[in-house]
Amino acid sequence: MASAQIEIPEDVLDSARLTPAEAKRELAVALYAQRRLSAGKARAWAGLSLWEFRQLSASRGIPVDFDEAELAEDLKAIDQWERSHGIEP
Repeated sequence: MASAQIEIPEDVLDSARLTPAEAKRELAVALYAQRRLSAGKARAWAGLSLWEFRQLSASRGIPVDFDEAELAEDLKAIDQWERSHGIEP
């Protein structure tokens, strides 16, 4: 996969009180809020689980953009969690 680099001056990170990882997360959330990235792509790029990304989005008042693929991913995660805790459907 090709990638691009973005340079953020240290003084900008310092002024915003962000680490490079936090700046990346903020950009992913902003692009999701603008509907320029799906939740799946934004959360993967931000390095968060879907659950963490949804919690972060909700804390910012960003409405959930929920499609069938994300529902399938959530159901799979629930199924895996139930199995790992000895709960059979």
